[in-house]
Amino acid sequence: MPTIRWPVPGPTLTVCLAMLLAVAWPHSAHADKKTVCTITVNSADEKEAFRRSLPPDKFQFVELVERGRPDWLSSACSQRIRCDVLVISGHYDGGNEFFSEHVEALEFLPVDEMERASCSNSCSTLFSQLKEVYLFGCNTLNPERQNASAEIARNLVLAGHSPADAERLARALSARYGDSSRDRMRQIFPNVPAIYGFSSVAPLGPTAAFNLSRYLQSGIGDVASGRPSSRLIGHFPAHSLTWTSGLNDADPQRSYRRDMCQFSGDQLSPAQKVAFVHQILGREMAEVRIFLDRIERYTASLREVDRETSAVSLELDGIAHDERSRSRYLEFARNVDSAVVRARMLKLAHGLGWLTPAELNAELMQTIADTLARNTVSPADVDLACTLNKDHDLDGELHRLQLTSAQADRAGSAAVLACLGSAEAHTRVLRALTSSNDDDVHVAQVYLRHRPIADADELRAVTAGVARMTDAKAQARALDTLASQRITDRQSLEDLTRLFAQAGSGGVQLAIAGILLRSDYQMIASADLLQLLRQHRRKSSSSDDMVDVLIRRVQALL
Repeated sequence: MPTIRWPVPGPTLTVCLAMLLAVAWPHSAHADKKTVCTITVNSADEKEAFRRSLPPDKFQFVELVERGRPDWLSSACSQRIRCDVLVISGHYDGGNEFFSEHVEALEFLPVDEMERASCSNSCSTLFSQLKEVYLFGCNTLNPERQNASAEIARNLVLAGHSPADAERLARALSARYGDSSRDRMRQIFPNVPAIYGFSSVAPLGPTAAFNLSRYLQSGIGDVASGRPSSRLIGHFPAHSLTWTSGLNDADPQRSYRRDMCQFSGDQLSPAQKVAFVHQILGREMAEVRIFLDRIERYTASLREVDRETSAVSLELDGIAHDERSRSRYLEFARNVDSAVVRARMLKLAHGLGWLTPAELNAELMQTIADTLARNTVSPADVDLACTLNKDHDLDGELHRLQLTSAQADRAGSAAVLACLGSAEAHTRVLRALTSSNDDDVHVAQVYLRHRPIADADELRAVTAGVARMTDAKAQARALDTLASQRITDRQSLEDLTRLFAQAGSGGVQLAIAGILLRSDYQMIASADLLQLLRQHRRKSSSSDDMVDVLIRRVQALL
C-alpha cells in the first residue's frame, strides 16, 4: 500500500496557521471566564461591589436588564446567555416582583417571568449552569408559607375528610406545595448549589455593597464555586442573610415544580394547558385551592384567538360539561372561610362555564349576605363589596338582601349597601366619615376610595363636618380620606386653613397640608395664609415635611 505523504507547510501556510491561532486564542480565554449575570432594577451597589473585586481576566459581567425594553428577560433567553452567577438587586414585595424605589423607573422583575424562564425550552440555557444566586431584597428567602397547614386541613374537612385524615394529608400537602418565598426561589433555581437571600429585612444597597466588598477582599475563591460560603454569612452579622439550595430530584416539592412548569413553561400547547387545568380541577379540592392563583392567571391570559381554535374550544367545553367537578367545586367554594377567596372561586367558575352571569350575581349576593349576617362588617368586607360591583353589575340586586333597620344603619353595613348602589346608604356613610368613632371613619375611608364624592355640595358639607370633629385620631383619618378628593371649593379650603390654626396635633396639620397640596390652593394663596402656616405650625419629627413644602409653594406664588 503506497505511503501518503503530506506536503510540508510552506511559509504562506505557516503564517495562516499562526493567524488562526492568534484569533482563536482570545475566544478560548474568553470561554474560560465565569459569567456574572446581573439584574439591576434598583441600585447598582451590589453589582459594582462584585465588579470591583472580581478580576476581569476570570469574570465577565452581563447586565440582563435592557433599559426601555419590557421583554428584556426574553431577550436574554434568545441570546443564549449562560450565567454562572446571578445577582438580583431590587426591593422585593414578598411574592410577586422585584421593583425599584424610584417611581419613575419602568423596569421590574415579576416572579412569574422568572418561573417562565426557568420552565421554558426557549430559555433552557440562561440558568442551566448556575452555581450561585444572590438575591438582594427583603424576605427573598423568607420561609413563612401562605398556604398554612391549618388552612389546608380546614379545606380537606370541607371536602369530606375526617379531622384526623385532614391533619395527616395537610402535612403532606404543605410539604409538597410550599409557597413561601424560599420555596419559590428553590423551585425557580433547581439544582443550584447556593442561593443567598434574606429571611426578613435586607440592608440598603450601600450597606450591602460595603459588607460584600469586605467579604470579597478576604478572598474570592468561593465565588462561582457552587460551595455555600459561611464567610459570606458572617460578613452580614446584623442582618438576616441566609442560604439554601435549589430543589433536587428527591425533594418532595419536585412534583409541584413539574405542575408549576405546566402553567409557566412553553412545552404545552394552549389546548394541552387547558387539559391540565381540567386535570387539576379533578383533584382534591384542597389542591384546587392551592392552585387557584395559577388557574386564575392562566385562564385570564388565554387569548381569544386561542379560545377560538377547535382544540382549545373542545377542552374548554369538556370543563364546562364536567358536572362532577362543577358540583364539588361550587360546594367547596360556598363553604370556604374567606369571603374574598369565595368570590374569586365563584368568578372563576363563571369563567369556566359553570355559572351563567345571572347565577354568578346570585352567588356573589349570597356571599355578601352571609358577610352582612355577621355582627361586624370590616373595612375588608367593604372593599370586597365595592370591588365586586366596580362595574355596577350588582346595582339591581339589592332586593336579595334582607336587613333590619338597625343592621342597615351600622357604618359597615351601610358602606356595603352603598357599594351596591344604595343612595340612602351613601348618605349614611358620609355621616360616618365625620363621626367620633375611628372604626366608622375607617369604613367610610375604604368606601370613598371606590366611590369618590362627585357632588360639590356634598364635599363642602363633609369638609365642614370634618373640621368640627373633636377626636384627633378619627379626624386625622378623615382628613387623609379628603386628601384623595381634589378640593376646588374656596369655602372648603378656607375651612381647612382655619382648622390648621386650631389643630391640637401635628398629625392633623400634616393631613391638612397634604389635602391643600393636592387641591387648588392657589385660589387662597396670600400673605395672610403664609403667616398663618408659619405662626401656627406645630413641631414635627421631620426636618422637611408637607407643611414646609406647602409654605414654600405658597411663598413662590406671592
